[in-house]
Amino acid sequence: MPLLTVGHRGVMGVEPENTLRSFVRAEREGLDVIELDLHLSKDGALVVMHDADVARTTDGTGPIGELTLAQLRELDAGQGERVPIFEEVVDAVRSPLQAEIKDRAAARVLADTIQRRGLHDRVTVISFHAEALRETREHLRDIPLVLVAGRSSPTAPERARELGAGMVSLELRHVDADIVGRAHAAGIKVISWTVNTDEDLARVRELGLDGVVTDMPGIRAAAGAPA
Repeated sequence: MPLLTVGHRGVMGVEPENTLRSFVRAEREGLDVIELDLHLSKDGALVVMHDADVARTTDGTGPIGELTLAQLRELDAGQGERVPIFEEVVDAVRSPLQAEIKDRAAARVLADTIQRRGLHDRVTVISFHAEALRETREHLRDIPLVLVAGRSSPTAPERARELGAGMVSLELRHVDADIVGRAHAAGIKVISWTVNTDEDLARVRELGLDGVVTDMPGIRAAAGAPA
């Protein structure tokens, strides 16, 4: 079976991460799902950016939470791209989205946006933060949830089951056959990040995972090929 392919912040290996340019490229390259990250601006906008500070990915400095949307719009997010808000991504591509809550305060705002825009069938809410997933479930009873984990991957299957998450997204170097077995026994799918090489993909297949999160568009074709 082909693996589910998730474009990490679009296709950040070849485009500026978490920009409309990156998301459009991911869709054009045929990735099954597009993943993005969410924080709140000072004035409550649902801003698409991975870090809590703008310094790494833009030409500005300072925490997102201390900048207004207007201030964020003035920044260059790479190749002239501007920092997008969540609804702009929704409108720019048609692909399914994995919306990762980085700032737990964003959970309610995201839930309200999904409700208002009728995005229940298109958006999966993902997070490292159990509290964010619990709050999301309170507002959206049927929304798909994904628990993300790195070093805490060994306990992810049980935590995901408690949260009602149907999938876990785990750092590949922390995944082993026991974790995958416990997840699958509980009916929970397992995808891993970040899978960018043939070696990574071979490990994914060896473990029997359900999908990959990748920075590189070329992984999409490789993941769909027979093992």
